[in-house]
Amino acid sequence: MTLTFDSKIYSDLLLKHQPRIIKTEEDNEKFLAVVEELISRSHLTPEEDTFLELLVKLIEDFEEKNYKLNVSTPRSRLLHLLEARNLQQSDLASVFGSRELASQIISGECAIAREQAEILGQFLQVDPSLFLLN
Repeated sequence: MTLTFDSKIYSDLLLKHQPRIIKTEEDNEKFLAVVEELISRSHLTPEEDTFLELLVKLIEDFEEKNYKLNVSTPRSRLLHLLEARNLQQSDLASVFGSRELASQIISGECAIAREQAEILGQFLQVDPSLFLLN
């Protein structure tokens, strides 16, 4: 079964939340709450997934400009997503193929490779680029 992208559903999401360049902490908090709500779901529609990607990008841009001391990294994004979804390191053993590799990635001993980012993206239903250095 091929999932199709419904422009009407996506337009409704845009209309409801009215995403825009984030310029204030208040807007950032508002969009963070929407992201948290979306990532807490077990399955996202293609429209919700695309909308989530947009919000994450807007939030990252705002935070990069305003929180340079607390720069987001692939590891910190992974840790945030795990916490938001109430997942543990042990839940990643099946994703990475071993508990040892999951431990190394979580601890920062080992960087996330492109193939691993793809697998993580599928597992967490987010854009795999979140787990790669820019």
